[in-house]
Amino acid sequence: MKRYAKIWMSLITVLAVLFCFTACSSAASAAGPAENTPPGTQESSGVDDSVRSAVDFDHELDSYKPLKDRYNFYFTYKTVHSWWDAVALGMEEAQRQYLSKGITVTYEYMAPEGASAEDQTERLLTAAQKDYDVIGVDVADEKIISPLLDRLVEDGTKVMTFSSSDAAEGCKRLAYVGNTHNYQDGADLTEALCEKLGYRGKVAVLVGSVGAPCHEDRARGARDTIAKYPDMEIVAVEYDMDSVDLAYELTLQILKDCPALDGIVCCNMSNPVGAARAITEKKSGAVIVGMDHDEEALRYLDDGVIYCLGVQDCFSIGFDTIQVAVKIADGNQAGTVFPEKTDEITTVIYQKDAALMLSLLYGDIL
Repeated sequence: MKRYAKIWMSLITVLAVLFCFTACSSAASAAGPAENTPPGTQESSGVDDSVRSAVDFDHELDSYKPLKDRYNFYFTYKTVHSWWDAVALGMEEAQRQYLSKGITVTYEYMAPEGASAEDQTERLLTAAQKDYDVIGVDVADEKIISPLLDRLVEDGTKVMTFSSSDAAEGCKRLAYVGNTHNYQDGADLTEALCEKLGYRGKVAVLVGSVGAPCHEDRARGARDTIAKYPDMEIVAVEYDMDSVDLAYELTLQILKDCPALDGIVCCNMSNPVGAARAITEKKSGAVIVGMDHDEEALRYLDDGVIYCLGVQDCFSIGFDTIQVAVKIADGNQAGTVFPEKTDEITTVIYQKDAALMLSLLYGDIL
């Protein structure tokens, strides 16, 4: 499976950067809060703190003592994509730390090339027939997958959800680790866009995969925010199926249909890239807001083509997923040694943050 090779190659650089951040954090605090901090950002004493809060590589296993010395898990997610490669890095770090304690954690980590609830159903049913301690899933379509998870749990399979998309409310899955605030992320990004546009203009929304809870919730947050302002209008809502190429094509078509487009809300990691390519090609002035830390998207952010990005802490999601899976495998219930939902943060970053984020994640020299 494809991995974040550039991150691994720059691991020493990352650790050095983090050490440098720690050494100068007191100086950053002394500088006081940044002026005119855009909406949606966390409270920060400066650019460095804002970026440091977005991705946390500094994790240690908690004090829980596993009951076994070997665990085997199965994880499946929406689609093969670098976002989930970043989650995998956190999983691998947790795996390494368990091994240092004499505990072997193995796992399958598989997904289709394109998001498909039908494919995910087949994978889950197949995994349930095998001897996995826990099955984890990033839900592709909550209406289709949630009832399946209920049946698996009723049949005695230990099932959790993770990453960006939980199952439907009331699902019997045992725990969720990931983003619990996708609606708010969509609302925060759209609020930043509205302010940038002076609360006036025509906006398009690129959603992502049909039925994916995280994408649908962010789009809903975007729609509800736009609806608050009478001089703003949504002129198009399109599903790019988490494809950069399709997002690019859809944006070209939207620009053709609405040459006066003022902004685009992008609800996954792929569509800010596709939208930015199209905006650049057509020399449009449309303002882009979107999700996550794709390297090309960060470069567009640095260039000012993208206005802001909501970066999720994928490393923490992966690390915490493995810890919770171990506890579930040992027969623990939510509310005892782990919560039913482990919430991971999203941090909205702007052009001023882009270079440092590129250095942190991709080893680029500032």
